[in-house]
Amino acid sequence: MNSAARHDNGIAVAPGNAAGPIVVLSEALSFWGGVDPATGVVIDVHHPSHGVSLAGAVVMMPSSRGSCSGSGVLLELALSGRNPAALIFAGPEDTLTLGAIVASEMFGRHIPVIRLSEGAFAALSAATDATIAPDGIWANGGRVRIPLSATAHDDLQLSLADHRMLAGAEGIAARQAMRIICAMACQQGATDLIDVRRAHVDGCIYAGPANLIFAEKMEELGARARVPTTMNAISVDYANWRRQGVAHDFGEPATRLADAYVRMGCQASFTCAPYSLPDPPGFGEAIGWSESNAVIFANSVLGARTAKHPDFLDFCIAVTGRAPRAGAFLDEGRRARRVVRIDLPENASSSAWPLIGYLAGLASPDRIPLIKGLAKTRPTRDDLKALCVAFGTTSAAAMLHVEGITPEAESLSGTPEDEIFVTREDLAAGWRKLSSGPSDVDLVAIGSPHASLDECRAVAERLDGRPLAKTVAVIITAGREVVAAAEADGTMTRLRESGVDVIPDLCWCSITRPVFPEQAKVVLTTSGKYAHYGPGLSGCMVRLGTLDDCIEAALTGIAPARLPAWLAGPG
Repeated sequence: MNSAARHDNGIAVAPGNAAGPIVVLSEALSFWGGVDPATGVVIDVHHPSHGVSLAGAVVMMPSSRGSCSGSGVLLELALSGRNPAALIFAGPEDTLTLGAIVASEMFGRHIPVIRLSEGAFAALSAATDATIAPDGIWANGGRVRIPLSATAHDDLQLSLADHRMLAGAEGIAARQAMRIICAMACQQGATDLIDVRRAHVDGCIYAGPANLIFAEKMEELGARARVPTTMNAISVDYANWRRQGVAHDFGEPATRLADAYVRMGCQASFTCAPYSLPDPPGFGEAIGWSESNAVIFANSVLGARTAKHPDFLDFCIAVTGRAPRAGAFLDEGRRARRVVRIDLPENASSSAWPLIGYLAGLASPDRIPLIKGLAKTRPTRDDLKALCVAFGTTSAAAMLHVEGITPEAESLSGTPEDEIFVTREDLAAGWRKLSSGPSDVDLVAIGSPHASLDECRAVAERLDGRPLAKTVAVIITAGREVVAAAEADGTMTRLRESGVDVIPDLCWCSITRPVFPEQAKVVLTTSGKYAHYGPGLSGCMVRLGTLDDCIEAALTGIAPARLPAWLAGPG
């Protein structure tokens, strides 16, 4: 007789065998910027499980969040043997699931991925250890049992062209890419695939050997992008990393990774703000983009349509021109399910937008919000960029709506299930969370994601040719198109006169020493994203500040931690 207590069924999204101690994460986590790819330890200083090792553990969490590059971190851990033994989620999850699919499909490294019902998730969370098989989970010495079923594959309808690719008629690489796409489509519940007109590849960032191994393996198989495909920021200034003193054992593979994607037909755009390139996607256009901020901006601000594709899936989409018709490709997957109402002071400046995005993501970590209370504002394109990138740091959703501002806020607002209020006290607490630290500043970091021409001009105008304090470095990261435009209109000359460095190709989330100044201990940034990820990525104190704070720090070396004027005053 089996005396184990049976619980609701779960779904083996990626089946396999595993065993280990259970580690429960109470909050969603981005593996990129949140987990050390060399050790499996949580490095996100803002996460409740900071410092916990996930290596060899049965990791349970509501879902993932943040960066699309989490799939690459999981593959890196899998290839080094420091991966979680299994991943168990309380609901749908794409990024880490895709990393597990690629690890299994291409490298024979199996990491079970399980999706449990609410009751089963709660029961297993109370256990200390688990053993996983394709048909079930046993915990606490077998006293708890959760039956597992497989993901349904029969509902996916493929075109004749899809079948040709799966059969290898378009080459081995296209067959492999289509296998990965179909596996992802099934776990997403897609019934068919959709043509995309363009793609954006995020997996060109070198976080470790895994990204390079994947790219060179696909090139060896004969992969070639069949739709116009741009590339995200890479991990080095492509033309100058040797002169900058970047270690050869990092710069060389980072360059090889970029070169591999270019040889496979991708455009050497090297920007994390592809919506700033000429000819951005149009309203309603189906695209296959990765990079969290780009996906959210494209869906929310441009009204284009893309799921939040994990790294590696992005290139599979580029190779096939096909993506699972799921998520934000569908009207239903774009509807707001929660209202987030912001009590914003009337005199709020541009520094409000990264804070609003960050807090809206925390308030709506697993669903698309309709943000209210901002209709009287007049955000610039850069303000909306700051909103989207910070939202993507704390939420897993592929888009947001802003009442009275974004193009689908009225037509797809739906009937939200609930409403959350973000008060002025919440805004102040959020700012303090991201901006606390020493007044002395060593480095000012602008451009996460890549700075626009207007943002470069604003720094040049505020500095007005005045020299930087001797103890401070100011670095702006920007795309090649923006750097060229800043050269043409004299902005670069003005920035150089003050001592500002403008670096193309890489972004703050992939910058390494010595490009990141060796002496820097305290960093001030206008980016909500980098204020969150920066401490774990750089080992430094990273503070959020206004542009005025950054200019003050650049000229004097000092910028006290304080609320911005619009938030400190009576409003």
